[in-house]
Amino acid sequence: MEDPVPEQMRAAAGALLAALDEPARQRARHDFDDEPARRWLEYRPRPRPGVSLADLTLAARKAAHRLLATALSPAAYAQAMAVVALEEVLDRAESWQRGRHSGDYWVAVFGDPTRDDRWAWRFEGHHLSVSMTVVDDQVSPAPVFLGANPATVRHAGRPVSRPLGPEEDLARELLDAIGPAGRAAAIVTDEAPADIISATRPTAPGRLDPLGVPRGRLAPSGRALLDGLVALYLDRLPPELATREARRLAGGELHFAWAGPVGPGWRHYYRIQGDDLLIEYDNTAEDGNHAHTVLRRPDSDFGADVLAAHRSAAH
Repeated sequence: MEDPVPEQMRAAAGALLAALDEPARQRARHDFDDEPARRWLEYRPRPRPGVSLADLTLAARKAAHRLLATALSPAAYAQAMAVVALEEVLDRAESWQRGRHSGDYWVAVFGDPTRDDRWAWRFEGHHLSVSMTVVDDQVSPAPVFLGANPATVRHAGRPVSRPLGPEEDLARELLDAIGPAGRAAAIVTDEAPADIISATRPTAPGRLDPLGVPRGRLAPSGRALLDGLVALYLDRLPPELATREARRLAGGELHFAWAGPVGPGWRHYYRIQGDDLLIEYDNTAEDGNHAHTVLRRPDSDFGADVLAAHRSAAH
């Protein structure tokens, strides 16, 4: 069965560009070969390539959201919209001093989606960065970053907002299930790093040491939970892409590493590494109430895999 996602992305990107006036289109459009702009990941509130949603008409903003929705499952799209809404919550918590707002998200298109065989796009702002590269109608879906500040908003001791809660809860279930011996191998340091280690680098590290505990050393319950945690991140993608990524990883070894205390409410971090796979999660800033998560492919981020196949076929 033919994958519908590339054509959906092509149609949505074309509709977005058609919805922009000429000045906005010029800000949104970049050459595919503009490597610094295309190989870009910035989840902090910084200037970035593209056009801001705040400067667009309602029709153009909706077109940008429809483009984003082609890259995310319904659940991940809901997480992304919760992340965007948190900008207003964070602005209030900071006494409206920094001018944060939910329109400060930017979209950029690289190449011409209506005619080029190599093109890409990105939707990005504070705590949200989704990059997709399409080459010869093959989608390379990474990096995908989601963060949340505050990670949890509570009322009367109960969470009213916790968009990245599943990513924390399932990892804690895994820690509980693997037992003392598994935890001894998985916990690589008692102190969590200040941020995800891949950070905003255009190229993710190919290997982060210590690797932690290998999947093959876990009991069946631990292996099932680790597989479920990987699936949680892959399921950020549309089903066609998530299934393809799961098939690619099938049979390969995975490693799970944790840093920091294991009890809730403390600063903590974990990562999962596999064949061309890096998943990172941290909740370390704001006394453990500021989360970052990312799905990356160190060898294939920003379309390196599909571009290599394209060049090989061309020659």
